[in-house]
Amino acid sequence: MGFGRVLGAVASASVVIAAVVPPAQAVAEQPLLPDLRQAPVGCPGGYGGDPALCRDWDVCMVTEPKDPSGACVTSGAIRAVRLRFTTAEDNVGAGPLLMYGRRSRPGGEMEVRQGFQTRRGAPVPASFGEAVRTTTNSMYYEPAKAHRHWHLMNFARMQLRTPGGKTVVADRKNGFCLGDRYRTADAAGLPGARHDPGTPEAQLAERLKQNRCGREEPAATEMFEGISVGSGDDYRYGVDFQWLDLTGVASGTYDLVTTVNADRTILESGYGNNSSSISISVQWPGGAARRPPVITEAPAVTLLRSCPGQERCSGQLTPGTFARSEGPVAVTPRCGSTAPEESCCCCCAGDLPTAVRETAATVR
Repeated sequence: MGFGRVLGAVASASVVIAAVVPPAQAVAEQPLLPDLRQAPVGCPGGYGGDPALCRDWDVCMVTEPKDPSGACVTSGAIRAVRLRFTTAEDNVGAGPLLMYGRRSRPGGEMEVRQGFQTRRGAPVPASFGEAVRTTTNSMYYEPAKAHRHWHLMNFARMQLRTPGGKTVVADRKNGFCLGDRYRTADAAGLPGARHDPGTPEAQLAERLKQNRCGREEPAATEMFEGISVGSGDDYRYGVDFQWLDLTGVASGTYDLVTTVNADRTILESGYGNNSSSISISVQWPGGAARRPPVITEAPAVTLLRSCPGQERCSGQLTPGTFARSEGPVAVTPRCGSTAPEESCCCCCAGDLPTAVRETAATVR
């Protein structure tokens, strides 16, 4: 899994054409741009239902803070508390996301260019040399046992923010291995997602379904990653660094914000759907304002609402926000294989103050 100057939002077709293809080809070969959409936080890739019902998140206490995928525990020398959650990025644009890496010789990172399909049915760039747009992304080989493949850097970020927008905790995720891992819920309505057998689109989709980002190829000098139209790439909550550290976070209300292509180094047809967020309440046991000197119990984390496509979620609901009003839904916390299920606590509607009964779920 994985991390020139951006042109900014596309103001007109002529701007895009000038940035991507020679003037002589502009009329015939206007490029097909991707549109990256950040899926609802805590939902599995391809989910199309109410995001307030998503359960791909939990609170995990660990004994080894330096272990990015440490086992969740409920006792012992607890040294860190993590909020783990699934994230997913869809491509709902007119064309595929095509990212090509290259280095002159083994050793070090690869520079990355973005390529484009000029029209439907046209071949996609075959190599870094055929990709035309410089990016600030890079690719590097992650040797850790759980990976051993090439990561695209600077693709997405995760942050915990105050309702006013101040970042409290940022992710430590180091990169992404992009491919077609699932079909988006609205793929049937996307013209570019219809792939006739034998077409370049179908061949690309098959390649990206099988893409393992050069696994066990640390000496590679070229690499390719991407996402077809109507497909997406997701990272489940149990993956390395797929979490934010709550250990030093005070009790309060926060926004958990996930953003794809945050610095807009990847050229897209639009950027208005690049962030999604959820509003959560964090409360340390006993009503404490902060963590105790010795952690024996995780803070209660309550999902207040989910805001797909929005960078802020706390405060007054805005159009497009999803919230439930019938009270929190009891869920089974994912406390890890070493913890008995009965040791994990869920809340029901009567356990919470009236002001919090609009929540979708509460997990300890």
